Amino acid sequence: MAANHALLPGTRRDFSALARRPPPNLFVIPSAMHPIALKRREVLRLFGAAALTASTRRLTSAEASPVAPATPPKPMLTRPIPATGEQLPVIGLGTWQTFDVDADEASRAPLSAVLREFAALGGKLLDSSPMYGRSEEVAGDLMAAHGLREKLFVATKVWINGRAAGIEQMNASLQKLRARPIDLMQVHNLVDTATHLDTLRGWKRDGLVRYLGVTHYTASGAEAVAKLIEREAVDFIQINYSVGERDAEQRLLPLARERGVAVIANRPFAGGELLRSLRAKPLPTFAAELGCTSWAQLLLKFVIAHPAMTVAIPATSKVEHLRDNVAAGTGRLPDETLRTRIAAAAVG
Repeated sequence: MAANHALLPGTRRDFSALARRPPPNLFVIPSAMHPIALKRREVLRLFGAAALTASTRRLTSAEASPVAPATPPKPMLTRPIPATGEQLPVIGLGTWQTFDVDADEASRAPLSAVLREFAALGGKLLDSSPMYGRSEEVAGDLMAAHGLREKLFVATKVWINGRAAGIEQMNASLQKLRARPIDLMQVHNLVDTATHLDTLRGWKRDGLVRYLGVTHYTASGAEAVAKLIEREAVDFIQINYSVGERDAEQRLLPLARERGVAVIANRPFAGGELLRSLRAKPLPTFAAELGCTSWAQLLLKFVIAHPAMTVAIPATSKVEHLRDNVAAGTGRLPDETLRTRIAAAAVG
């Protein structure tokens, strides 16, 4: 099914630019750090260009992609999935539009670098959908090529009417993503929710899916999602939430926290509109209190600091933007006073 502009999850556009449960607002900082490889230019500086040229083989374009962080990464904060306590890093990766590319190396090389860097920096949740064009296929191919499936928490969606059609679509997604079992399957935009949740409960018993959830992308859908989680047991909800789209704060986010439902924030940059509007605006001086060096970091910290939030999923096809996004998931988070200041600075 063709992608639809109305299905935008949170993304910075790069085309010009969820025994006893732990409390859901508990942060855990992982202790392990990832090894960092020296960049070619560092080796050149240390040993000399002539010696390096004589002793090293020619790199392919894929090998030369920037996959190792320039400096040792800070560990990302994590939050538990309330249903199990499994920890998820607070910054994930969306695939809307960014992963919908052709099969040629030139088109896929930037995404290969992004996905490898995401895993290297400790990222886990990768979210896709059969409505995102080739995104599932591309993500599945790249995970397989670089041995990343076991390192990632893979999520996708079903968006079709009817039990048989839903099963067919979900099986196709598992095949494209090379993810059987899949970590999270979500009923997108509440389409035929009762039918698909019934199927997914059977899949969960059979070990085909680890978690199930529902999604929506508009403020108008927040009340429908709230009503659903009042009557149905789901592990995750995925909703639009940003400094510019705060409707979920009124009822849905408190309810999700009360009922122990993990929350994924799509549209953390309001579909890129926030970043475009802030392009020429200086970063407020208080951003330094949070270690933020960009508006993207400040906006993401606003989102993930909400006590009901589990993970935000900005999308990107650029390694430098990925690093910037992931940095928001490290260090200090804003308290409510600072969140209020961020909102005032960003949207007035």
